[in-house]
Amino acid sequence: MRTTARLLTGTALTVVALGAFAAPGAYANNEKSESLEIFPSSASPGTTVTVNTLACGKHGHGVGDANSLGAGEFQLNPSTHKEVVVGQFTVPHHAKPGSYWISVACDNGRTARGDLIVKHRSPSGHVQTGVGGSVGPDTAQITAGAAVLAAAAVGGVWLLRRRASGAQG
Repeated sequence: MRTTARLLTGTALTVVALGAFAAPGAYANNEKSESLEIFPSSASPGTTVTVNTLACGKHGHGVGDANSLGAGEFQLNPSTHKEVVVGQFTVPHHAKPGSYWISVACDNGRTARGDLIVKHRSPSGHVQTGVGGSVGPDTAQITAGAAVLAAAAVGGVWLLRRRASGAQG
C-alpha cells in the first residue's frame, strides 16, 4: 500500500515539475502576440464581424488581416473604451464553412490573433420540414386517425356497459 502511494505521489510530482518547466517555454515565443476578440465568434456568410484588441495600446491603430477568409484587410481604430482598438469586416458570401485565423498587426509592432468559425448559411424562405403548415393535409391519414379514435370510443363504451351489467346481476 505504501509503495503504491509513493509511486503515485512521485509520478504526480514529476508531472507537475515537467509542466512548470514547459510552461515558460510555451509562452516565450508568443510574448508579442495577444488575443483578438471576435464577435460573433461564429458567423454565416454575409455577416458583419467586429474585432477588438488591447494589443495596439491607447490611441493605437492597426491593420487586420482576414485574407484567409477572403475578406481582405481592414482598419482598426481607437474605440470609446480605454486602450481598445476596433475594426469590422464582412464574411464573404463565397466563404466555406470552417475555422479561419484573423490577425491584427498594430502600429506599435504587437500582433493579435483570433479564430472565426464560419457556419453554413441559414435557410431563408419557406422550408419544407414535414411539420405543421409546410405539408398539405393528408385525407387518408386523417380518416385512419378518426377511425382509430372512433373504434377506441366504441370499445370503451362497450366495456363499461358490460361491466355495469355484470355488476348488477
